[in-house]
Amino acid sequence: MDAAAYDASPVLIVGAGPTGLAAALSLARAHIPVRLIDKALQPNPHSRAIGIQARTLELLEQHRLIEPFLELGHRARVANLFSNGMRLAQLDFDPLHTRYPYLLFLEQSTTERLLTEHLATLGVTVERGVELTMFMQGSASIQATLRRADGHTEPMRPSYLIAADGAHSSIRQRLGLSFEGKTFEQTFLLADLRAETDWPDDEFHIFASGEGLVALFPMGHGRHRLIADHAARPFGIAVPPASAAPGESPSAPVLDPDLAPSLEQCKALIARRVRERVDVSDLAWSSYFHVNSRMVDRLRVGRIFLAGDAAHVHSPAGAQGLNTGIQEALNLGWKLARVIRGAAPDRLLDTYHLERHPIEREVLRQTGFIMQMAEAGHGPLKLLRERVMPVLAALGPLRDAARATISELSIQYRRSPLTFERVLDGGPRAGERAPDALVHVVDGPLGRAPGVGCIFDLHDPAFFSLFLLVPPLPVDGTPLDPAAKHAPPPDPEVEKLAAEIERLLPGAVRIWRITDTSGDGGPALAESYGRTRPSFYLVRPDGYISARGRTGSDLLGLLRHCEAWFAVGGEVPERVAL
Repeated sequence: MDAAAYDASPVLIVGAGPTGLAAALSLARAHIPVRLIDKALQPNPHSRAIGIQARTLELLEQHRLIEPFLELGHRARVANLFSNGMRLAQLDFDPLHTRYPYLLFLEQSTTERLLTEHLATLGVTVERGVELTMFMQGSASIQATLRRADGHTEPMRPSYLIAADGAHSSIRQRLGLSFEGKTFEQTFLLADLRAETDWPDDEFHIFASGEGLVALFPMGHGRHRLIADHAARPFGIAVPPASAAPGESPSAPVLDPDLAPSLEQCKALIARRVRERVDVSDLAWSSYFHVNSRMVDRLRVGRIFLAGDAAHVHSPAGAQGLNTGIQEALNLGWKLARVIRGAAPDRLLDTYHLERHPIEREVLRQTGFIMQMAEAGHGPLKLLRERVMPVLAALGPLRDAARATISELSIQYRRSPLTFERVLDGGPRAGERAPDALVHVVDGPLGRAPGVGCIFDLHDPAFFSLFLLVPPLPVDGTPLDPAAKHAPPPDPEVEKLAAEIERLLPGAVRIWRITDTSGDGGPALAESYGRTRPSFYLVRPDGYISARGRTGSDLLGLLRHCEAWFAVGGEVPERVAL
């Protein structure tokens, strides 16, 4: 890395897939030196994972790289589930409270290219044809050996190691970590082809029948991704066995061209299972693969962290895998940056496992259950799918919960030790995602002039953001209209809070004094963050709320919380003027 502003041993990231690229992005934005290596000489040209959820899109926006994803991706706003020719459920994403009420379909190869190009602007280049051949942990660093494609070896001492080297992770195997779970017996087909249908191109469809499962996802311009189970059985084609050793996973696509499904096989499969008009042609790529549901029991081993498929693999149901990897990389990145700078205690790194491991476990549980229910040809799961699901899908609260879960907007860390929670009148709780809102900026860092803006525009993922919510200034004893562009003069107690936070987190926090406004461009501040004024919200670099409370009785608690987790050597004053 060329542009790092911090003099320290680099973090070594092994694997330049979406997870490794996201980890490098998080660290590079914090000016932590990074080396990102991948033993493959070229990026994988095949699309593989294609679904980007709303929460991941929000995080990409906060990293200031959302536009090319929206330009190149295809938006799907409706999900449809059919069973034996009858539509059981339709889920519309429009009611989601986000700027991205849809699932964005984009080839993984394009996602990786966009992240790689953005990393280059931060001075990080992917080192291809480079393999980690040896590593040994020490008390202050890791001793590692890298080998290039030409056989040249290089010793290095990274400060930390992030294993993002995929389902067959050699780092996980060398650490001796178990990879518990199971391999589904079925063989699955994956194909990218052109499909003409009678349904809108902003909808995707999943068909379950006694023949098996078929899913068609629109990629734009008439192209679709086809996924189906039991694909090899009708054609008598041999595929590698589904069994796996405890430390290995055979979930990657089988790329042997002799095993790749043909266009005629795809047509026959669709004809037998889909009772809608689907005319397919122009097969671009296809493969067979097996699905695993496995995960490690710990994400940290000393100075080594596992992320993405190296830590968990599961069914593609719900399009969760790529998103889970990116989000856990962003969770880890800011914590590593704080500790590497000597600005936070080492125990901050333990919260990576505490926060992310339960989410990974739940993703495996949900995706496995969805797959089993969709494939059921008889018994209770088929009854649940065909009789119970239509009733449940008609209930508004359950539909809302399903939207929030699939989009990953419901991911939260409320049980994390990094939360400081006080009761306010509405608004997100500590540990939950910080939603967007339209605000009037009274004042802010970097000489920010007063004016209208959005929370997502104000938050920089290289910093904490402390939002101080202040009331509009009364005029003639009556409250102002929310659109008024006035605010009370600085509160001495609030100013003391700001000064103490800046002392505890020097150069790591940006403080914004904001108030209500109205207009287009986002939900109202009161709608997103409640009506308590004055109040505060401390947002972590990864876009989740660490603390909230009233700028009065809760100030001392906030200071102690920050000193305990995000600072080293700071002293909280015995008494803060309240």
